[in-house]
Amino acid sequence: MIPVLIGVAALMAALLLVLVVRSFGGGTRRNELLESQMSDLRRELQTLATAQAKSSGEVAAIGQTVNQRLDSVSKSLADNVTAAANIAAQSQNSMQGELRSTREQIIAIQKQLGEVQQAGRELSSATQTLQSILGGAKTRGSLGEITLEGLLQDALPAAHYVTQFRFGTGEIADAVIYLRDGKLLAVDSKFPLEAFRRIASEGEEARRAFAAAVKFHADSIARKYILPEEDTLDVALMFVPSESVYYELVMTADSKGEPLDLYCRNKRVFPVSPNTLYAQLCVISMGLRGMQLEENARRLYASLAGVQKQFDTFGDVFERLGNHLKNAQASYAEADKRLEKTQNTFENLLSANAADGPLENPQGLLPLTDPEEERETKKSAQGA
Repeated sequence: MIPVLIGVAALMAALLLVLVVRSFGGGTRRNELLESQMSDLRRELQTLATAQAKSSGEVAAIGQTVNQRLDSVSKSLADNVTAAANIAAQSQNSMQGELRSTREQIIAIQKQLGEVQQAGRELSSATQTLQSILGGAKTRGSLGEITLEGLLQDALPAAHYVTQFRFGTGEIADAVIYLRDGKLLAVDSKFPLEAFRRIASEGEEARRAFAAAVKFHADSIARKYILPEEDTLDVALMFVPSESVYYELVMTADSKGEPLDLYCRNKRVFPVSPNTLYAQLCVISMGLRGMQLEENARRLYASLAGVQKQFDTFGDVFERLGNHLKNAQASYAEADKRLEKTQNTFENLLSANAADGPLENPQGLLPLTDPEEERETKKSAQGA
């Protein structure tokens, strides 16, 4: 607003200067006209001055209002800047904490990945070692025997099984379980691993070879370890120490379409895996405990019969003792009566002697008692 007023004043001054210049060149009429114009100009200047003064007051008020608003805005801006700085600082601290936590988690994950890699290398080494162990039939047999012995140790008492049992025929079973009445259950470990491994690569041809190997093992176990003349059961167990091989055995049929497990059962040979063998051993263990309880009950009954006989003998002795006690009580009562009579007689004698005066023969004998009383006293003594 102020620059506009200054511009108007400058314009008026310029017009005044033009009029003054023109006045020097004109006549009287022009002077009058000029004076009239000057008067109008002065009025307009006064009007402008008044408006300028009024505008100056409004400008001052507006400036004060603007200053107040600027102060308020500056304070609010400063507060907001401070709050923003605090928020930024908190965000920075939180971000630093998250970064630190993330860094620690990354370090832990890297450590775990290192452990997993190490475990993978160890597992690979163990797999190679296991493959080398299972590479030969002898080592596979040893592994099966060790697994079988561990299952027997976990499920049965040591007195109810034996490993490497030799029959009278000279054949040696991996294990024999002792059952009731001296019966034996033979368990032999068979592990057709090579034929099983070839199934994945060679297909049906390897499966036929696998079936032939299983049937050969079943025939061998039935021939060697089912010996009723040596008190064995008419069945035997073929232990397959691999669940995958056992599953393949159960699911495979021979070239004639007969399932392998049915062929084995027809030979009275039952294939078992570690899980199924352990379940059967637990059942056998429960049966053995039941037989032991039965034997203990039989022995307890025999012991109770002996105790009953002793009670009968004790009753006879106790009855005789009661009779003796009754006789002793009767004798005691009779003796007590005699003692009382004797005391009364003695007191009577003392009182009679005291009334008659001193005896002439103080050392003389007392009068004898009644002979009838003496006989009763002797009878009482003999009855006691």
